[in-house]
Parts: sequence; C-alpha cells; structure tokens
Amino acid sequence: MTHTLYLLIVVLASYLVGALPTAYLITRFVYKVNIFELGSGNMGGTNVARIMGIPWGIATVLIDICKGIMAVYLAQLMIPDSTLSASMLAAVAAIVGHNWSIFATLLYRYYQKEFKIIGGKGAATAFGTMILLLPYVVIAILLITGIGLAVLTRYASLSVLVSFSTALTWTAVWAIRNGSSDGTTSIYLLYVTSVAVLILWRFRENIQRLLAGTERRIGERV
Repeated sequence: MTHTLYLLIVVLASYLVGALPTAYLITRFVYKVNIFELGSGNMGGTNVARIMGIPWGIATVLIDICKGIMAVYLAQLMIPDSTLSASMLAAVAAIVGHNWSIFATLLYRYYQKEFKIIGGKGAATAFGTMILLLPYVVIAILLITGIGLAVLTRYASLSVLVSFSTALTWTAVWAIRNGSSDGTTSIYLLYVTSVAVLILWRFRENIQRLLAGTERRIGERV
C-alpha cells in the first residue's frame, strides 16, 4: 500500500471511530429512551447527565475521550514514518466524526423521520486526541481550568470554552517557541487552529445562551 492510501484509511477509520454515537447507545440501551427527544437533544455527556444523572454523563465523556485516543493511536500504528502529521489528521477526523456523525444522522432520520446532520460538540473527543499529541503540562492546564470552572460555575460549556482556549493558546506559543525547520510548528498550529474552530463552531449556541444568561447548568435534570 502507498503512503497516501494508508493515510486515507486512517482518516476514514478515525472519522468512523469518532462518529460512534456513545450518548445514543448509553441512553437507548440503559434507560430505553431516545436522546434526540430529551434535554437539548445533543449527543454529548452534558445532555446524558441531564437525562440519566451525572455518573452516566461522566461515563459518556470518558468513552468519547477514548475515541480520540483510539484515532491517534491508530495513526501512530499504521503510519510510523509520518507519525505527527498522520496523528493530527486522524485527530481532526475523529472530532469531525463526533460532531457530524453518519451513524447519529441515520438514527435521527430513522426516529424523527427527517434528515438532519447531527452529532456531539467534540470537546471530549478533542481532549482524547490531546492526551497523545500535546505536552502533559497542556493536559494539566486544561483539566485544572475545566474542572475548576465546572465546580465553581456549574456551566459545562463555559468550562470547556475557557479551558480549551487556555490550553490551545499555550500549545500555539509552545510550538512557535520550540519550532524547527521540519514543519513541526506548522503542523501543531494547523491542529490547534482546527480544534479551536471546531469547538467554537459547535459551541456557538452555548456562547449565545451564556451571554443571554439562559444557559443551563450541570446537574439540572430534564
């Protein structure tokens, strides 16, 4: 197989891994409910927490994190001669898969009788990719900031937005300061920019609700 074909396989596989509808599977097989019709209808841990309680929301987040880890690990395994670029392409593909899931879209079409491209918001899957791609200090910054804000404000969206902004900014500065002539800096900056754009786009409605004071807090049940 050529390098390009391997890369296409990795990107496609990463998308499909990211597209696995964790929230749907948990709510459907444990509580026998349709997540599309409850809470915000979103395919993420926060909505699962509202429907089934915080422990199930945490379980959903952990599985979605594992999706990001699996995608990057697959890239590292299949393309060891171009690990960084392949891994970051796989990471972005997994986040895109989670955000715009073919499986969730087909399930929504089946249950709701209308076509709508849907998915989660990508934060947990993005964090999973970061675990294998970024320095441990970035992971620590993101966790401390995110958990701290979640506890203090009980706004999941705010904790995600602030913690990811902090961690991605730190990563960009670190990549520039430690850059080399082999293109590593550009790859990191492309990854950081891609994750930032994907997170901001999927959280745009949350940002509007935060500004309007209508965003729901963690622990509020349906």
